[in-house]
Amino acid sequence: MSSVTISGAAAMGESKGAGGSADPILRVAGLRVSYGGIQAVKGVDLEIAPGELIALIGANGAGKTTSLRAITGSLPWAGAIDYLGASTRGVPSHVLLERGLVMVPEGRGIFTRMTVAENLLMGAYSRNDKAGIARDLEEQYTTFPRLRERAEQLAGNLSGGEQQMLAMARALMSRPKLLLLDEPSMGLSPIMVEKIFDVIRAASARGIPILLVEQNALLALEAADRAYVLDSGTISLSGKADDLLHDPKVREAYLGE
Repeated sequence: MSSVTISGAAAMGESKGAGGSADPILRVAGLRVSYGGIQAVKGVDLEIAPGELIALIGANGAGKTTSLRAITGSLPWAGAIDYLGASTRGVPSHVLLERGLVMVPEGRGIFTRMTVAENLLMGAYSRNDKAGIARDLEEQYTTFPRLRERAEQLAGNLSGGEQQMLAMARALMSRPKLLLLDEPSMGLSPIMVEKIFDVIRAASARGIPILLVEQNALLALEAADRAYVLDSGTISLSGKADDLLHDPKVREAYLGE
């Protein structure tokens, strides 16, 4: 697999790990989200330090996507969410995006009636540095050569794997200060999954903090620094990803052992 380079928030350069002295990029405390009379998230606590790659794993329906949507301001929530040291309560999603809180949603969320190139430029719509945008665009085409080949094609005509490439590249065009990924490997071939995780690891290595929700718990835990296990709307386990990878309960519940 060819090497991958990612620009952007890498310049932060702080050491990874919750034990560091840097304040968290994201702190979530007592997060609760309800749909009508059903409480989908019942009190989630988590935090992400500068440069960390955090995995959030759990069964279908555990509340993972709901938690991400609350963090991005897409759903009403109760509790506390602090991003870059300030509460996000009442802050619209588009403002959080302008502040560097970027999400690649489950299902990719690309603009199907726009070209690949137009989708990528939409990722940089809040930026004014034309030279930097041009450099980042070239970098994404280098990372994902298929997108260069398809640059003038409508995004809706891409395969599922190509659409996931585009969603990742569009998010990186925004130079995120925190990147949320919701099931990036869903429905992809093994080769495409490997490519997407190469990009995730490269982004993390360059210092972009990442909160990763991923159905493939093995891949997620192998890539992450720390992890949280979400069970029926609450955090049941948390710790270093390698420790959870070897935890008998986690292996039985999520790794099929």
